[in-house]
Amino acid sequence: MPTNSDIAKLLLRLTLGGLMLFHGVHKVIHGIGGVKSMVTNSGLPEFIAYGVYIGEIIAPIFIILGLYARVASLVMGINMLMAIFLAYGFSLSLSKYGGLAIESPLLFLIMSILLFLLGSGKYGVNSK
Repeated sequence: MPTNSDIAKLLLRLTLGGLMLFHGVHKVIHGIGGVKSMVTNSGLPEFIAYGVYIGEIIAPIFIILGLYARVASLVMGINMLMAIFLAYGFSLSLSKYGGLAIESPLLFLIMSILLFLLGSGKYGVNSK
């Protein structure tokens, strides 16, 4: 019989992976020129920008499936740390709507940490 925690883990996986996948598909369609600019402006090598495809396409698919979800969530968490660093510089400034400017990537980071700690649950391919 399914438990509430297994259903919650499934919902977390589907939400985290599904929402991030939209960002990745956008980058596949429109390219990663903006990411490349941010990476090189920070003094990092340009090839690092291509990691966004791993963090926003491959990792979310693994998360949705529950296939090595802990590893995939770690990859996505690192991706979100880089996004926060590159796009916002870890600033705690407010947006024009009153929330933190880093709110979206911060939520993805926290969800990645939660999934890493909880595992994929009963409904994942690996079921851990």
